[in-house]
Amino acid sequence: MNYQETLQYLYSQLPVYQNVGGSAYKEGLDNSLALDKYFNHPHKKYKTIHIAGTNGKGSTSHLLAAILQQAGHKVGLYTSPHLVDFRERIRVNGNKISQDYVVDFVANHKSHFEPIHPSFFELTMMMAFCYFEEQEVDIAVIEVGLGGRLDSTNIITPELSVITNISLDHTQFLGDTLEKIAKEKAGIIKPYIPVVIGEAEGEVRKVFEEKAQSVNAPIIFAEDENWIYAADKLDNGSWLFQTNAFPNLKGELGGLPQIKNAATVLSSIDALRKRGIHTTIQSVYSGFAMVTELTGLMGRWQIIQQENPKVICDTGHNVGGIKYVSEQLLSETYNRLHIVIGMVNDKDISHVLELLPKEAIYYFTKAHIARALNEKELAQKGSALKLIGNTFESVESAVKAALANTQSDDLVFIGGSNFVVAEALECF
Repeated sequence: MNYQETLQYLYSQLPVYQNVGGSAYKEGLDNSLALDKYFNHPHKKYKTIHIAGTNGKGSTSHLLAAILQQAGHKVGLYTSPHLVDFRERIRVNGNKISQDYVVDFVANHKSHFEPIHPSFFELTMMMAFCYFEEQEVDIAVIEVGLGGRLDSTNIITPELSVITNISLDHTQFLGDTLEKIAKEKAGIIKPYIPVVIGEAEGEVRKVFEEKAQSVNAPIIFAEDENWIYAADKLDNGSWLFQTNAFPNLKGELGGLPQIKNAATVLSSIDALRKRGIHTTIQSVYSGFAMVTELTGLMGRWQIIQQENPKVICDTGHNVGGIKYVSEQLLSETYNRLHIVIGMVNDKDISHVLELLPKEAIYYFTKAHIARALNEKELAQKGSALKLIGNTFESVESAVKAALANTQSDDLVFIGGSNFVVAEALECF
C-alpha cells in the first residue's frame, strides 16, 4: 500500500471517532495495554507530559512543546484530531511524521495488531509512541483524546499531568455534570506525579483536590499562582501578557481563552523546572511568540485573511469554547458580521447556538463526515433562536457565499466544529 492507500485502510478498517462518533469509542485500556506489550512499551524510553481538559488542550500542548523545543529538547507532540493532514497528529520538533513511516508501520505490524481490533485512535497513539522512540526524543507532550481515566493514552507515567478546564462535552461517555466529567479527567492524576489544574472552582476543584490527595500527587492550581496580572490585545489579534517572571510576554495565539491557557503553561513550566526539566527565560518568550511556526498549530482564533474582509476561524465547538468565541466577537470592530457554521450531531447544539450573536448573517453548512449535522436541521435550530441565514451543502460553498456577500469592512467568522474549520482552511 502507498500512503493514501494506507490512510484509507486506517480510516476504513478501524473505527474512527471523528467520522462516526460514539461507535468508535472503546472504553478501557485493554487494547492499549496489548499494543503496548507488543511494541515493548515505547513510551518508557523518554519522558512524557500528559494533558487533559475539555478546552485548551491543543493550545496548551503546542505551547509547552514550543517552549521545550526552544530550550534545546527534542520534543515529540501527539495531538488530535488533525485539521488538514493526518500527519499533524504526530510531530517531532514541529515536523510531521513521514509518510514512509506511516506506510511501513502499518505494513510491518498489521498482522499483529489486527487480532487486537484497536480503534483508529489506539493504533495512531501507538504509532506516535513508537515514532518518538525511533526519533530518540527527550520528552513527548501527549494530549488526551477523550476524557482521561479510560483514555488510551492513560498508560503513560508522565513527569507532569495537566488538566486545563472542565466543561460539558462528550456527556454520553463522561457524564452529564461537571463533577462527573471532572472525575473522568482526574483519572490522569498519578501517584506522586505533580498535576497542574488550569481552571476549576467549587465542586470541580474539590474533585481534583480529593483525587490528588488520594494518590499523594502535588497539585497546583494555575489560577492561584497569579502568573498574569495584565493582558492587552494587540492589533494583530495576539496578546501582550504582563507577569512578574516574564514582563511583556507576547502570546501569538489569539482569543480570550489564551489568557488562561498562558497561565496554565507558565505554571506547568515552573512545575517541570522543579522536576529537573530545563527551560530558559528566552525559550518561554520565543515559544509563546512563535508557537504556530514551531509546531504547526492551526485554528485557534486564526486570522486567515487580514482584510477585505477580515476572516477568522476557531475550533471551539462546545458550550465552553463557543462562550469565549462569542465574547471575542463582541470585541471585534466590523460593519456586518457573517458566520459560517456547521456542527456535529453529538454536541449540545441548542445551547451552543444560544450563545451566538443574533445580529449576524448565518451560513449554515456541514463538513464531509458522517457525524455532521444536516445543514437544514442546524438552520431550523438556529431559526428557533432567531439566528437567520441560508443553508449550504458544503463548507466551500458556504465560505464562497459569505465572501461574495461581504464588504471590505465586514467580518467573516468560521467555526462550530474542527471539521468545518479544516475544510475552510483548504479554501484559502
